Amino acid sequence: MIPTLETERLRLRGHTLADFGRFATMWADERMVAPIGLSPCSTEESWSRFTRYCGHWALLGFGNWAVEEKSSGQVIGEVGLFDFKRDLPPAFAGKPENGWAFASEAHGKGYAS
Repeated sequence: MIPTLETERLRLRGHTLADFGRFATMWADERMVAPIGLSPCSTEESWSRFTRYCGHWALLGFGNWAVEEKSSGQVIGEVGLFDFKRDLPPAFAGKPENGWAFASEAHGKGYAS
């Protein structure tokens, strides 16, 4: 069970299959991925990322939430914890990383501050 969290403007909830089209569009947008040092993702790469998020919740009990703007009902990003087993300095040694990414049209609205 993925908990739902709410703020005044946002709802953080588990991803659903219906979210994938929006998710793939966001990850294909260079304006969204460039600030985090990535290249735009293909649909296949986005699908791999999307299913990995669902697996985190099922296997580890934590993961990324879809971030939904309450006023529009639109998924505008994602935020959460993950363990990608990356070999990065400093070593995470089994501790989850945190991260967030927001669609380019959501930039500048204070959602990640």
